[in-house]
Amino acid sequence: MNFIAVDDERLALENLISKLKKAQPQGEIRGFLHPQKALAEIGNGFCPDIAFLDIEMYGMSGIELALCFKEVLPKINLVFVTGFPEYMPEAFALHASGYITKPVSVQRIQEELDNLRFPVPQSKAHVQVQTFGHFDIFVDGKPLLFERKRTKELLACLVDRRGAGLTMQELAAILYEDRLYDSSLQTQLRVHISDLLKTLTEAGAKDMIVRKRNYIAVDTEQFDCDYYRFLAGDVPTINKFSGEYMVSYSWAELTTGRLCQRKM
Repeated sequence: MNFIAVDDERLALENLISKLKKAQPQGEIRGFLHPQKALAEIGNGFCPDIAFLDIEMYGMSGIELALCFKEVLPKINLVFVTGFPEYMPEAFALHASGYITKPVSVQRIQEELDNLRFPVPQSKAHVQVQTFGHFDIFVDGKPLLFERKRTKELLACLVDRRGAGLTMQELAAILYEDRLYDSSLQTQLRVHISDLLKTLTEAGAKDMIVRKRNYIAVDTEQFDCDYYRFLAGDVPTINKFSGEYMVSYSWAELTTGRLCQRKM
């Protein structure tokens, strides 16, 4: 889960973030003392599943901030965290998911997370793939490390294909360009495929690969990917794209051009 927490009192914000980390150790939490900075973070492409908002804040109330969030992310879960119970009718008029009166406790946070208005889908493979800029893959929020650079490039190539399968010869032509597809190259390619499967299996993400005889692809339903969200029309992701896509790989330049044209 992705969280955004906003409270203009530093100690209150630090306490809220601390309790959120205890309730959801694997979650990504971004905290802000200023509502406008929280709005800017959304504009830069961060997509929180849940917003924990104080109500009485300097410059912009939590109610006003929630309205701005909902314009960009209609399915965001709003949980108001305040010392003033009288705002509850106004908060729930916004179809808030929850309302916590201070002091915050881990138990109250967990109760709200267990009863969200818009349940957050849990990815079976808990995998996030980043293609904007450099290609990287994260499992439970931690970067997945590859012993061989070519193995990582192989996975990048499959992600770029968006679930379309490649034969071994097609894959070799992309990764090794003009090299002769002889027995030596075939052996080398099999080593990298074996290494990829081993790495993903050890990370608990083996389901993202579809492997058949002389055929390999990714199962796009098994991971989250910024490239795929861009193509699906996700506005924050489109705004996040700055013209760079898998910059380490020359074969990715064609996709980069298509993404730039589509954003324009």
